[in-house]
Amino acid sequence: RVAFHLWEIFHITFSLGDLFCSGVDRRMEPCFVDDAVAALREALQTDGALSNSSLTLFGACRAPDPSSRSTLLVLSEERRRWPDGGLKVLHPAAAEERGVVTLTFDLPASSLLEMNLLLLLAFESPAAAGDLEVTFSSRFLLPHSQSACISEGTLYVLLMGRSSSSSSQHRWTISAEAKSPRMNQNLIDAIVGGKPGGPVGVTPLLLFTGEEGITGRSAPILTSFVCELRRFLEGVLPQDQAKQPLLQLDSLQSLPPLPLGLSSSETLLAALINSSAPTIFYFNNWGSKSQGLRGQLILSPALLVELRLRLEQSEMLILDLAEQETVSPRTTARLERLKDLSASQQMEAGSHFCAFLLLKALKTVAHAYDMTRRLRSTRAGPDSPPKGNICGLRSLTVSFEKLLLGPQSANINNCRGVCAFPLINGNNHAILLTSHTESVAEERAPCCVPVAYDPLEVLDWNDEGSFLSIKPDMIARECGCR
Repeated sequence: RVAFHLWEIFHITFSLGDLFCSGVDRRMEPCFVDDAVAALREALQTDGALSNSSLTLFGACRAPDPSSRSTLLVLSEERRRWPDGGLKVLHPAAAEERGVVTLTFDLPASSLLEMNLLLLLAFESPAAAGDLEVTFSSRFLLPHSQSACISEGTLYVLLMGRSSSSSSQHRWTISAEAKSPRMNQNLIDAIVGGKPGGPVGVTPLLLFTGEEGITGRSAPILTSFVCELRRFLEGVLPQDQAKQPLLQLDSLQSLPPLPLGLSSSETLLAALINSSAPTIFYFNNWGSKSQGLRGQLILSPALLVELRLRLEQSEMLILDLAEQETVSPRTTARLERLKDLSASQQMEAGSHFCAFLLLKALKTVAHAYDMTRRLRSTRAGPDSPPKGNICGLRSLTVSFEKLLLGPQSANINNCRGVCAFPLINGNNHAILLTSHTESVAEERAPCCVPVAYDPLEVLDWNDEGSFLSIKPDMIARECGCR
């Protein structure tokens, strides 16, 4: 048996920075807590139950105890406001001694501390293959015995309970029993973190609904917006499953970076709002304790009208893709949440900045799907070459180093195929060269190469502020024989 001791300690302050504790690398990610809360929000159905597609993700057994539905229903009622006010998150310290794991939480002071609690065990990466059933038991859980079926693909385990103002319930003891002592020890090592032999790191999080008078911490609106933006881009952009070598954006030639802030010129902002170039969100050192997310823009009334018009046009694309079932309903729900979070910014400058980021993200999506349509029209790819293998545009996806918020890759395209009469976008040199090489084999024949490009915009968020850099001649848009 493995025992977990959960302590409730009152009258101790808790800061958001402590959410990102040291230990497992992923715990340092700024979106780690927000992603866990978002996964729970999206997994819960309106009746409070987990959707079938989420059972494995949350380690839920196929036949969960029906008595757990009431607790999930309470959490489900709060889901629309998570994490901005409805659900609070606390991150405990974990220690182990003689087979006992102690989790210490600093709960906010309250004379009426009686609320629903959810202990979320968040895995650093999907659990190893193989099924492991773990039974958690305690009189402080509701129901008192809860099971988790951990298998490949499990990222979270949920334990539901109830806190009370009664002094007898300030200390919880929860036992967990697996099928073998070795599995028990692996579970201990994983939760404490960083121990050899542990399968993966596991981060315990205590989640509770925000009651009146309770001041637990949740992620700032801007942080939540940025994390939601990453999830949106990951879900809506076409994905290339092939593994690619990681390339560095810093190695690319770039125009001088343009600072984005309260002093940005109206001419610059107008050009960026109307630009159709895709954007890579490159947030260097984001998540370091010395750096908070900062971003402000003040748009003139005319620019604000233009921004809203472009946003509406870009949103229509997402709705059209959803209607064609090209993207999932979850994508449209994330878009709605991004709009809500943008509107929730208290400062007008912050609201303008979030709306600007959302527009750049939507234009990135529009560019990706427009390019997909163009490539489909030329039957891109080696399996379906254009008729006669004539010179044409092909898809080429490259991946970037993991300092990005997203997208993690970009389709820069490439040109392949045969250059023969009639030449595709040939110039006088290519025409004469083709005629010449028909009789003189030593000369190089015209090659199928890009002749027109789209730029790539990179929004860099670092310790000095936010900057936008333009990488010219980045994405092949048209091919020719040269």
